[in-house]
Amino acid sequence: VVMTVKVDKVACTGCGLCVDACPEVFELDDGLAVVKADPVPAKNENTCRDAVNGCPTNAISITK
Repeated sequence: VVMTVKVDKVACTGCGLCVDACPEVFELDDGLAVVKADPVPAKNENTCRDAVNGCPTNAISITK
């Protein structure tokens, strides 16, 4: 099963915790998080889940 994630631009505060947790998948663009690896590489799924769970505003969701 392929994992994909999305960032809710309204909820994102640009704190960067997702980038710290999983820089292979997330980056900051104009102060907000964006997904740069879609789908998520299999080797990064666990750190991507850490980023989702660590988001203080619940702005990141796993879509598949």
